[in-house]
Amino acid sequence: MSKIRRAKYAIGQVVRHRVYPFRGVVFDIDPLFSNTEEWYQSIPSEVRPHKDQPYYHLFAENAETEYVAYVSEQNLLPDDSGEPVRHPQVAEIFIRDDEGGYRPRNSILN
Repeated sequence: MSKIRRAKYAIGQVVRHRVYPFRGVVFDIDPLFSNTEEWYQSIPSEVRPHKDQPYYHLFAENAETEYVAYVSEQNLLPDDSGEPVRHPQVAEIFIRDDEGGYRPRNSILN
């Protein structure tokens, strides 16, 4: 039985992919892989990550477009650029903080 690891990144944190040129805001975390086997098998075996690690749902962007990504922890790095993420759903769920990260809107008292 594998041991579940504590997530390295937090909801609202801006991260970037270790290999591919995209970045995004974490909006959900799965403690272990929780997507379809078909999705998992579509990843080339030489770069396929292990399932027994946290996986992150990101409001992601690259130079051309915005989308939702599902990424293993081993393939993420913190993004310290301080640049805002332009994905349209970010503003619906988060408010940008002074450090360049994001905090959920529902954590603010109205």
